Amino acid sequence: MSLIANIVVGFIAILHVYILVLEMFLWEKPAGLRAFGQTRESAAASKVLAANQGLYNGFLAAGLFWGLLAGTNGHDVKIFFLACVLVAGVYGAATASRKILFIQAVPALIGLLLVQFS
Repeated sequence: MSLIANIVVGFIAILHVYILVLEMFLWEKPAGLRAFGQTRESAAASKVLAANQGLYNGFLAAGLFWGLLAGTNGHDVKIFFLACVLVAGVYGAATASRKILFIQAVPALIGLLLVQFS
């Protein structure tokens, strides 16, 4: 089960790198507008905030990669960063869009359970 847990953690880390790219570099581009349901005007007005949010997603990804690279010593690191992703996903679902629950929080919960019981 450890291999499956690490695959899920890796997937979540890659997902957060993708979110970083969307928020920091593609926010005002068609891909970013579609992903977040923004108009050009609202994207332009929130570009700096989105880039900041993207940076935080990058830190989450970095933490998850760190946990993976640490091998068996990375268990607690993975638990911490998966918990951060879960909290961010629940908060995002409650305040921004319900789909964040399924894109971010549910995978983090699955990852947490897999890592905890592997």
